Amino acid sequence: MIEATSCGGVVIFRGKILVLYKNYKNKYEGWVLPKGTVEAGEDYKETALREVKEETGVAASIIKYIGKSQYSFNTPQDMVEKDVHWYLMMADSYYSKPQREEYFMDSGYYKFYEAYHLLKFANEKQILEKAYNEYLELKKNNLWGSRKYF
Repeated sequence: MIEATSCGGVVIFRGKILVLYKNYKNKYEGWVLPKGTVEAGEDYKETALREVKEETGVAASIIKYIGKSQYSFNTPQDMVEKDVHWYLMMADSYYSKPQREEYFMDSGYYKFYEAYHLLKFANEKQILEKAYNEYLELKKNNLWGSRKYF
């Protein structure tokens, strides 16, 4: 068994959530949140910001840690146990550019319920829900968009 760690972001701009569409060799892979593997010498926040930037072209800011999701999958060689650490992030525009080298064919900002239904994986839906509730709470308390919570 191999243990792997990734980090990612639930990126929000004006109430909409950034999601990516992956299509590998014309095979539907589904809509996902941006995330990727921790590199040597990186802390989790650095990984999350770098992966969001690489996969979407978005230079986001971290607002707060949301939590961890876990899943496992099989490769021809082994079983992989993966932990993913998630951050609520804020973008400063609707700009995004999907990373073609990683087979992302589309990216964009969607309303919560649209993003929720687009997402392929249940664990990402749970993280989205948690992050969006945090966002609504910050917004209600006039803290979203200010720098008070950094």
